[in-house]
Amino acid sequence: MGDQARVLIVCTGNICRSPFIERVLQQQLDQQLSGSGRGIVVRSAGTGALAGSEMDAQAAAQLVAHGGDPAGFTARDLTPELIAGSDLVLTATRAHRGKVALMSPKALRRVFTFRDFADLVDGIVVTSMPEDQRGWVRQVTERAASSRGLKPPLAPDLADIVDPFRRRDDVFATMARQVVESMPPVVRALAG
Repeated sequence: MGDQARVLIVCTGNICRSPFIERVLQQQLDQQLSGSGRGIVVRSAGTGALAGSEMDAQAAAQLVAHGGDPAGFTARDLTPELIAGSDLVLTATRAHRGKVALMSPKALRRVFTFRDFADLVDGIVVTSMPEDQRGWVRQVTERAASSRGLKPPLAPDLADIVDPFRRRDDVFATMARQVVESMPPVVRALAG
């Protein structure tokens, strides 16, 4: 479907945070858009991906606990082509946002941390929907980019999602909680 919007999620290894966000966001968007004929494809990649790896077992357990399915996930490297082919890029941290911007400077206005984006789009009111989902996601992304600087940015500890890699289960639970708590405004804004 040519009018599908494309959202890319980025973290470091592409085995913990970004696949968790990818799968939860995709599931919730699919539920919101079911039967609408509109669609959003969510994918993920890593700045230092463990390419070819499946999702980390602890992250996968968190995903299952939140109703998601880790089956079939394979980590992949972030490339300029993936960035260029995305309507919106959401990162786990501001450092990842910087790496995406260095790799593809033209994409800067389309790149946000996941939690910064949630903060910027919280309260967006839908007045009219474009004919296609891709047009809508681009409008929401532009609104979020235009809102930067109009409201105080989140503190770094609120903007970044904790990296749970090779850490205790409670850190994975914190990562999942940070994502899930920030998810509602993102889904509302993207689904229209």
